[in-house]
Amino acid sequence: MFYSNVPINQSNRVYLERPRLDQILEQAVRRPVVFVNAGVGYGKTHAVYSFLRKCQFMTFWIQFSERDNIGVRFWENFTGAVGVFSPNTAKMLTEIGFPETNRKFAYYLSIPQMDLLSDRKYIFVYDNFQLIRDRKVLRFLEHSITTSFPNITSILISRNEPLAGAEKISAGDIARITEEDLRFTPEETAAFFELHQLKVPAEIVSAVYRDTEGWAFATYLAALSLNRDSTHYVGMGVRSNIFRLIEGEILADVGEDARKFLIKMSLIDHLAPELLEDIQGEENLLDQLDNAIGAFFQFDDYLNAYRIHPLFLEFLEGRQNELGEGEIRETYLKAAEWCLKNNQKIDAFTYLEKAGNYGRFLTAVNETLPLIVAEPVAQILLSVCEKAPAEAFAQDSGLYVLYTWVLISLGLLERADRELREIIAKLKARNPMPANDRALLGCYINLGLCGYFASMYTQDYSFVEYFELAARCRDTSGRTIKPPESVVQVAFCVCRVSGREKGGFEKCIAALDKMVPCLAMAYNGCGWGLNDLARSEFALFQGKFEDAWQHALVSLRKARERSQYEIEGRALFYLLRIGLVRGDGETVARIFKQIEERAGEIGFVNQNILRDIMSGWFFVQTRQRDRVASWLKNDFEESDLNSVLYGLETLVKARYHLAEKRFSAVLATLENRNDKYGAAGYILGRVEIKAIEAVCRYQMKNIAGAVEALRAAYELSLPNGIVLPFFELGRTMRALLSAVSAKADTGIDRQWIEKTRKGVSAYAKKLMIVIRQYQGRNFEGRGDEDGNAALLSPRELEVLTGLSRGLTRKEIAENAALSENTVKSIIRSIYTKLDAVNQADAVRIATVRGIFK
Repeated sequence: MFYSNVPINQSNRVYLERPRLDQILEQAVRRPVVFVNAGVGYGKTHAVYSFLRKCQFMTFWIQFSERDNIGVRFWENFTGAVGVFSPNTAKMLTEIGFPETNRKFAYYLSIPQMDLLSDRKYIFVYDNFQLIRDRKVLRFLEHSITTSFPNITSILISRNEPLAGAEKISAGDIARITEEDLRFTPEETAAFFELHQLKVPAEIVSAVYRDTEGWAFATYLAALSLNRDSTHYVGMGVRSNIFRLIEGEILADVGEDARKFLIKMSLIDHLAPELLEDIQGEENLLDQLDNAIGAFFQFDDYLNAYRIHPLFLEFLEGRQNELGEGEIRETYLKAAEWCLKNNQKIDAFTYLEKAGNYGRFLTAVNETLPLIVAEPVAQILLSVCEKAPAEAFAQDSGLYVLYTWVLISLGLLERADRELREIIAKLKARNPMPANDRALLGCYINLGLCGYFASMYTQDYSFVEYFELAARCRDTSGRTIKPPESVVQVAFCVCRVSGREKGGFEKCIAALDKMVPCLAMAYNGCGWGLNDLARSEFALFQGKFEDAWQHALVSLRKARERSQYEIEGRALFYLLRIGLVRGDGETVARIFKQIEERAGEIGFVNQNILRDIMSGWFFVQTRQRDRVASWLKNDFEESDLNSVLYGLETLVKARYHLAEKRFSAVLATLENRNDKYGAAGYILGRVEIKAIEAVCRYQMKNIAGAVEALRAAYELSLPNGIVLPFFELGRTMRALLSAVSAKADTGIDRQWIEKTRKGVSAYAKKLMIVIRQYQGRNFEGRGDEDGNAALLSPRELEVLTGLSRGLTRKEIAENAALSENTVKSIIRSIYTKLDAVNQADAVRIATVRGIFK
């Protein structure tokens, strides 16, 4: 890494200046993308590092490893690199998770914009780019690198041409730096020797150059040899004897403890000073190595970590058998604890697995992951559990709980159910003890969850007994459950009912009445208020709005008592929808404000997703479609939500496209989300899907198709009196119902048509009251025909006005008696509401819309 200008005298480091190479790099970084492509040992990394250290650029350095092909691990690495210089930005990026979808990528782009200064040059360095092969990681990098920011340059350092899977990058305006550019010239070779006070005859300089062909690493080794006798040089054949030369020339003066310390470092990817100090113990080995082999082992303040030259690292990896098993385990454990402390969860899990410490692995998972995890993380955990030896399960039976919990997260319910029954029988056969009771508690919960998730198809609610058994284990288990494990996540519908038969909802709610107290007792409040939320949901869809309101308030209160953020968020969402039915703009505004505020709650795992979905629904209903999150406007994208939970975004997307009269996109969205656990899996979801399809086809002038879809929605809704999906489609549904009422033999009861049409008309009138109230209060009487003006709070308007007058964030903060961080948060909110990409764009949009008036 560090060999385009390497010191021979390590205690007195001097580096060879290479103006020729600096000039090449200076020209290259004027372009948006730079490829630095050469084999190992050509000094790629150090050439870039040395150049950037002389410049006034803000540099973010991301060094890749093989594990960065796991999206969540890549994101931990990426945000860690950002956090070296911008901890607040790194924290926000961590919260959104790896941007594998357009939705998250839109979040990703909006966050760095807050910190970018138009008069500052930014460099993103992606080192060891050749290691990245994962399609999703490559897609993110491709999108990120090719997104147009005039003051950002991306430098890709690679051992081979990094174009496979990144064709979009190579098609842009790029600069290339190759091995030929990086090779030492004869003059630079001579200058290198002179710099280190080696009086080398010209013929020997020429011989070294011929032998090394300008390869920086070989030139350094030749200098080490000439340091003993600068008048005698024998061709080294370094390419075929590289490890022998490292052993003889580099490690000759390194003691046994320092040597073992180096080998320990080759076990791990994280070479942070704090971690290495822990591994070295009381001995001052870092300073010893810094003096002895500093050219191969150096601190990089861009990474806030040490680097080991790749060839030297490869040599050390081949010597790992010199360490004892205890030394290896201790190194992995210390690395794991550092990773957990620094939010590098995936690497921590990997290190704990390698250390064979499954007890600590289990504790780390429980302390850091929610009740249901995304599929990529679940796959990693499943791999660890499946590879764990039998004695690991015998020593800590909690692994059984984790293993089956992961199966549930992956939607493998039948497999989880089968294995749980075998595990429970095995645990019950053992002698009673707290550890076994803890495992039984978790297994009963997991078996209950299997039955709960499957009940929407089986109508079998006997799963309640397993939650009752879990509650009985609670007192003897001695286990305390904490967030995020104790926070329940809410699926598309709370009422897990698939069939249209009458009575299904009542049975589901009755089961929840028994399940929730036991779950809350066993898991420290988990699910508290879920049964009340189910009552509110059923009443809401039946049009019993007062009952729905009261049940939602009870659910909201209970959820806040036990920090059940998703239950709280869904209760607020239902209250918001009821507020629109009532035509109460003030209440709607108050509830909507709470939804936005609570989205930032610590421990609220899906906060950004659910905020976008709920606010997106509201913006479509109230004709503020320009405020809908950009990812919800896409025709179709693969969802990164867990399959057990996702689906709500489907209907928001469809409603948005319907309002925009993009009818083919509506149908494509509905068809592409026909998932067992998504919207189409629930009777409430299917009613809404068919209702949306009906008005879509009606507006497409496909009357026969509209009638068929409406009849399907009618038949699905009739047994349980479901009306809300029809009401919320407003004027377009009213027009369809009027057209259908004039036709004979539609298969739809005329009384139902007339009653539903009256309900739709009443809803549309109340909705218009709210729209006008909202516009009058927030827009000062201004708005286009669809009401698509920005809803800025007085504080946001004050900050935006300051920006329009050229004030800095610091000046705005002082004038408003706010902190700079608060001003940054307000600006982010302004960007989101105006759908602006930067400060200038926000001011432009506000000016065009007359917001400053």
